[in-house]
Amino acid sequence: MTSFPDGDEYGDVFARMRQLQESVADAEAVARSRPVEGSAAGGLVRVRASGDFSFDAVSIDPSVVDPADAALLEDLVLAAVRDAAAQLTRVRSEALGGVLQSALGELLGGAELGGIFGEPDDEPDDEPTA
Repeated sequence: MTSFPDGDEYGDVFARMRQLQESVADAEAVARSRPVEGSAAGGLVRVRASGDFSFDAVSIDPSVVDPADAALLEDLVLAAVRDAAAQLTRVRSEALGGVLQSALGELLGGAELGGIFGEPDDEPDDEPTA
């Protein structure tokens, strides 16, 4: 049977979890407040999106509008949307990654969590890769 620490330690854990929830909410708000602009064809096609993945505007330079090649324009718009989505994902990951790494490291007694969040470990793997 597992024994648990006295009540004060539970309060500390719950307080840290509440603080983590607040930090995550703050980080998500920061990520949502950062608009991005995806582009294709060197910026000739641009898509603006808000941080909550709401695509707000498309801008197309007239030089890429060729009525005989609508498929090219469709591909460029799709590429710009994908670029914007990738940027939004990166912004969100950056905003949340630092918060989670800090909070989890604290909860685990200051453990280094670099490899978990995409940062390189200082120590090599035990097994060689083939």
